Amino acid sequence: MVVVPPPPAPGWPPVSTTSSLAPVITATAQWLTRAYPASGGALQRALAEAQAHQAATVAAWLRYPTRMDAELAALTGARGSGALDWAAGADDGLPLPGPSDGAHDADPPAPAEDAEAWRTWVDEAVASWAACLLARPDLASAAVDAVAGTEHAGAVPVGFRRLTSPTEGDTAAAALLRHPDLLEPVARLHRDGLLER
Repeated sequence: MVVVPPPPAPGWPPVSTTSSLAPVITATAQWLTRAYPASGGALQRALAEAQAHQAATVAAWLRYPTRMDAELAALTGARGSGALDWAAGADDGLPLPGPSDGAHDADPPAPAEDAEAWRTWVDEAVASWAACLLARPDLASAAVDAVAGTEHAGAVPVGFRRLTSPTEGDTAAAALLRHPDLLEPVARLHRDGLLER
């Protein structure tokens, strides 16, 4: 006797509302780990990458809380990493200007031609919000609670323990990535928007 399985239920498999945000999340997490590299070997790099990815995910879900928001973000495109590189001094060609030269009042210089196309997917606001979350686990916990009711959280079962309750190993691996003073130039770019959420 051959048993024929029932047809799949409507809407199965579930469509992830984060699929439109995946390139933004991945690129933004990559930017964070390059700007604030892990100390140590492969394990430390993996721990730092996990924390950066969790922070970028929560930040992206907060910034674009609905499927429509995510699709519009994908259509309009991210702003890229140019201003972030300038703010963090992460790009060798764009050092962070000193406080006495007055350059902080001007627009950041245009980035040199960059062959790394992934940088165009970096979302400045998402990176700034992620920096805020990495610097303050209490704020990260509140953000995780806030995204729990979004469409994204219902579509993708995921935890954020490394972001909200980092172990000593997590913190040691991401010493630069979680350093409030180092993150401040990036965090302050869009912090007000995050706190309004």
